Amino acid sequence: MATVSEVKTTLEHRGIEFLLASFVEMTGASKAKLVPATHIEDLATEGAGFAGFAVGEFGRGPHHPDMAAMPDLNSLTVLPWRPNVAWLACNVHVEGAAWDYCPRTILDRVRARAAQEGYVYKYGVEPEFMLVKRTPSGIELADPLDTLARPCYDQRTLNRNLDFLTTLLRYMQDLGWDPYANDHEDANCQFEINWRFSECMTTADRHTFYKYMVRALAEQNGWAATFMPKPFSGLTGNGAHFHMSLWDTATDRNLFLDENDPNGLSEMAYHWIGGLKAHARAYSAVTAPTVNSYKRLIVDAPRSGATWAPVYITYGGNNRTQMIRLPGPGRVEHRAIDGACNPYLAAAVTLAAGMDGVRRKLDPGPRNDRNLYETPRETLIKEGIGLLPANLKEATDALEQDEVIVEALGAEYAEAYIRAKRDEWIRYHNTVSAWEVDQYLMG
Repeated sequence: MATVSEVKTTLEHRGIEFLLASFVEMTGASKAKLVPATHIEDLATEGAGFAGFAVGEFGRGPHHPDMAAMPDLNSLTVLPWRPNVAWLACNVHVEGAAWDYCPRTILDRVRARAAQEGYVYKYGVEPEFMLVKRTPSGIELADPLDTLARPCYDQRTLNRNLDFLTTLLRYMQDLGWDPYANDHEDANCQFEINWRFSECMTTADRHTFYKYMVRALAEQNGWAATFMPKPFSGLTGNGAHFHMSLWDTATDRNLFLDENDPNGLSEMAYHWIGGLKAHARAYSAVTAPTVNSYKRLIVDAPRSGATWAPVYITYGGNNRTQMIRLPGPGRVEHRAIDGACNPYLAAAVTLAAGMDGVRRKLDPGPRNDRNLYETPRETLIKEGIGLLPANLKEATDALEQDEVIVEALGAEYAEAYIRAKRDEWIRYHNTVSAWEVDQYLMG
């Protein structure tokens, strides 16, 4: 663990003058205070104070004491575009104690339990985003020439955006993240940058900072970067696929790897998949957390030909129509997680679900090798294959009934989360859309 003295030396050596003390609230949105680096000792011991009512956090009124963002000094990240400023991920404390409503604290608690059992959760994330421009009537694509019906991997489109992408890649290389695969994705003006996997807290911190960094760079170009699950009804949505594995705390050995298995997976990995399947409907309220999320999780394909967001609770080989894909030995990929997820909460609930499968030795059932986009829904239902929730209301109802995921979030937090999500659903349900006016005005 880094000490204040070590961090002070780093700040002085690198010419860092200011610190962003940052935490995320329920939706994953970052909040921050700008602190002069000369006050690092105060920040480390007292934290950065926030009025919870102003932040909009659960149940905080103007009469409640401040929330203190206590920095994790190991998370110090220099802004590549402003090298005199550094970012620190923080856990929220209230009156000197860890606050149970802090998403980073929730992940900390779940991973600590896994660590006590000898396990380290590691994962990599593939966060897709779109570059758009705001207009008086809404949004439009940032690149007006990006009009191909199937633009995935298109080299000409990639070329027009090289300045943006190579700048972003250099930033990530400077940070030591080791980005390795980067492309134009399936929707127009959609991109994906992949970097090396890490321990779950490190990946969640980097995922949070990454979204901030991408948006900052997009704004410098006069655009907006959106991770919204489904910004355009006719285009593929933005996922955030997790590539997951469990490691031995003592030996740092990948416990999911078994080279003698046809899929390269250990028995523990299959139990993990069993846990992910058993709790999928419940944790969808966290990994697909918005009304808009369920417009990405659909059976019908957009014009590009595929949703890339499976809705059936299955697993298969290197098959992108499955919720759980097996892309290679020693890891499993979850493809139903989307760009709106709170990185800390998504990591916490997938860890809890997977560990429940490991503890109870859950059987994931047979591998599914079909193209689920072409298999009749009636056939799959008849076979007992479950579906993810069709909307946010279904997801929150499933979450409320799942003791494992509720326990992972904490009973009080889960109750508040469900209440907030039900309110979101009601507000959406009570809003009259343009589609409804077009369909029913003259009916």
